[in-house]
Amino acid sequence: MYPNNYEFPAFFYYDDDGISIEFPDLPGCLPYAQTSEEAFHNAKEALGLHLFGMEQDGDTIPSPTPVKELRPDDGAVIAMVEVFMPSVRDRINKKTVKKTLTLPAWLNREAEAANVNFSLILQESLKRYLGKAGE
Repeated sequence: MYPNNYEFPAFFYYDDDGISIEFPDLPGCLPYAQTSEEAFHNAKEALGLHLFGMEQDGDTIPSPTPVKELRPDDGAVIAMVEVFMPSVRDRINKKTVKKTLTLPAWLNREAEAANVNFSLILQESLKRYLGKAGE
């Protein structure tokens, strides 16, 4: 079971062309922004998505390095970024995906004539089939 909250230090580099962000404990998590407000928003979003991916892959999530032990490059501002994972997990798990399916023409005509909501019928049928009815 993974925790509900994570908090990791981030390095914010303010340059003329924008703000780059680095999480020293999470290689590859490198958001970017144009303004400070956008930088903190993007850092939080990137952190949540990165950690969600690690959770899904079964990767070990490292402990955050204490701020006093960090040595960023010159000009970096260190800030702690916190993310509430239940909302990240819920948003990703409830994301819809488009599926293409094939039906006999006669079935399609009758269903359209009856104003059938194909997505709803498919979702309900799949939930019943998978034993997830009521979710």
